[in-house]
Amino acid sequence: MADGEIVREWIALSLFGAGFRTDAARLVRELGTDGTRPPLHDVASRLYPDPGERRREVDRAHEAAERALRESRVRGDRALTLADPDYPPQLREIVDPPPVLWVSGDAAILSKPAIGVVGSRDAVPASLAVARRLGCELSEAGLVVVSGLARGVDGAAHAGALAGTGKTVAVMGSGLDVVYPAQHKHLAAQVSQTGAVVSELPPWVKPVGRHFPLRNRIISGLSRAILVVEASEHSGSLITARLASEQGRDVLAVPGGVLSGRHRGSNALIKDGARLVETVNDVLAEIGWTQVATANGASNLLPINILESRMAAGEHYTVEQLADRIGRSAAETMVELSHLELAGRVVRMTGGQFVLIASDARRQRTSRASEPPERSGA
Repeated sequence: MADGEIVREWIALSLFGAGFRTDAARLVRELGTDGTRPPLHDVASRLYPDPGERRREVDRAHEAAERALRESRVRGDRALTLADPDYPPQLREIVDPPPVLWVSGDAAILSKPAIGVVGSRDAVPASLAVARRLGCELSEAGLVVVSGLARGVDGAAHAGALAGTGKTVAVMGSGLDVVYPAQHKHLAAQVSQTGAVVSELPPWVKPVGRHFPLRNRIISGLSRAILVVEASEHSGSLITARLASEQGRDVLAVPGGVLSGRHRGSNALIKDGARLVETVNDVLAEIGWTQVATANGASNLLPINILESRMAAGEHYTVEQLADRIGRSAAETMVELSHLELAGRVVRMTGGQFVLIASDARRQRTSRASEPPERSGA
């Protein structure tokens, strides 16, 4: 069987149902494969005893495979099949690996060490800031950040990684032609420039509810560990955490307040043994990752600037208070705060106040001698 025909057969198998229908996926696991002969006809024989119906279903799958290949060529995307040597090895090891991964961007990044970051779609600003900061610091530490391109924590984690080294992977619950949510089209384009956007679904498929739990197994399958940031007790992020545990991945969670119920799911994970994460160092320690060093040998986490050194984590400050502390105008201080907010290091609260997010990196305080003197009365 020629290479091109093998690719077409794998794609036909994926469109036929393997990975999407429980019975087809089960049959693929039972039949097994060495990667050279996709078990499409064997699966079809088990599912459709009638020869005429079987032939029609296989022909329909082949036609859909040809269409998917045509559309992917137009977009410049790539189909990674289980027979492809570039198929990510850690994903191949899970119980139900997708027969095909459609990739927009750098396929090689899928095989690099990664951390999955997931959480609430309607997360509070503080959780979004934490997700963005951790996404940035994980990427700066040399890890790929994997998430689901959803609103909220997912989008913040991708944006944080892009603010770092830009190494991030977005796993979609729709085809690559149908970015969901639509407001993240620009983000998806940014991700694919330096990382990858992937889906096991053919390009034209729209997002429906049943696709997202399937997507979650890919997020955890590509990752060494899953980090949950803000999850209620019924959050879909808990599905990802459960899948990660079943796949032998580490599960980590950021704790949160007990009054609103927004963090009840992530707090429950910690009760059940998930690693409590306050800083990126907690993540790195859990997976035994050695921090990448910069050229001068220093940590590659973002350096502390003067403004941060004058803020206590968790305290609320107005722009005027901070300007007075560092001896600069309110306009100059606002520019600094905007940079820190984009980096996920401070969060803007209602009423125009700002809060510094705690981080171990900020314990490496810059020398007071290099800072301007405080104004009198500060």
